[in-house]
Amino acid sequence: MFSKQAKTPKGPARIDPLPMTAPAPEPARRAPPKVASLISSDITIEGGVTGDGELQIDGVVRGDVRVGRLTVGETGHIEGSIYAEAVEVRGRIVGSVTAKQVRLYGTSYIDGDITHEQLAMETGAFFQGRSLKFQRPAAQSQPAPQPALEPKPVAG
Repeated sequence: MFSKQAKTPKGPARIDPLPMTAPAPEPARRAPPKVASLISSDITIEGGVTGDGELQIDGVVRGDVRVGRLTVGETGHIEGSIYAEAVEVRGRIVGSVTAKQVRLYGTSYIDGDITHEQLAMETGAFFQGRSLKFQRPAAQSQPAPQPALEPKPVAG
């Protein structure tokens, strides 16, 4: 009828430890893909354009362009110098181009020098100027500078 109940010790309750697990990792946050900036065919810019990203020009730029990657569309027109890692031209450039990779499509018109590591031209591309191969300076071991010799006095 009556049953004895087990006595529990007085004091803090005993807690079974949970197995140690690392917190769930947060999902990797990726930067959104970068989209090329666009200067559309109805835009004219008077002045330079500078940036690190990708730029497509379908309008007119009168000034220097310095970007990471440049695409000049068929309606694009640049009057100024271009500095980029890679340049693709379908439109018109009046000025010098300096880039590692340059590609001139059949509709392109270039009046100026091109300094490059790689240059590709399609049939029909117009290019008037100099093609200059961009050479990276080779690492040369320079001799240690020698101390200047002082003239010795001559007894006489």
